[in-house]
Amino acid sequence: MPSLEEALSDYGFDIQTVASRLASFHRVENTYLATFRALGGLGLILGTVGLAAILLRNVLERRKELALLRAVGYRPRHIAAMVIAENLLLLSLGLATGTMCALLAIAPAIASRGGHLPLASIGALLAAVLATGIVASMAATAAALRSPLLAALGSE
Repeated sequence: MPSLEEALSDYGFDIQTVASRLASFHRVENTYLATFRALGGLGLILGTVGLAAILLRNVLERRKELALLRAVGYRPRHIAAMVIAENLLLLSLGLATGTMCALLAIAPAIASRGGHLPLASIGALLAAVLATGIVASMAATAAALRSPLLAALGSE
C-alpha cells in the first residue's frame, strides 16, 4: 500500500486506518459538544441570575400583602417560611418539568449510544439549581422583610 500512496500522493491520496479516521471525527464532535456544554453552562448561570431577580421582584411586589400578614400577627419567620415554601414548590415543579422535557428530547440520542446517562452530574446540576433557587428565595424574602412594611401597609 505504501507504493500506491506514493504513486498517488500528487492527487492528495492518503491511506488511514478506519480507527484513526473515526477518532478524528469524534474529536471534532467532542469539540462541538464541549462548546455547547459551555454555552449551556452560561445559559444556566444567566437563568439562575434571572430566577433570583424574578424572586426578588415577586417578593417586593407583595410587600403590602406581607405587611398585612405581619399586622395581623404573623411572625417574620412564618412569613418567610410561607414565601420560601411557595417558591420551592414552583422551583421544584419547574425543575421536574424541564428535566422531563430534556430527557424526552435526548432519548433518541441516548438510545442510539447504548443508554448511558451521566446521572451523577445531572443530579449534581439539578441540586445546584435547586440550592441556588432556595438561597435566592431566602435572600429575596429577607430583603422584603427588612424593608419598612408599615409604610407599605399605610399605602394600602
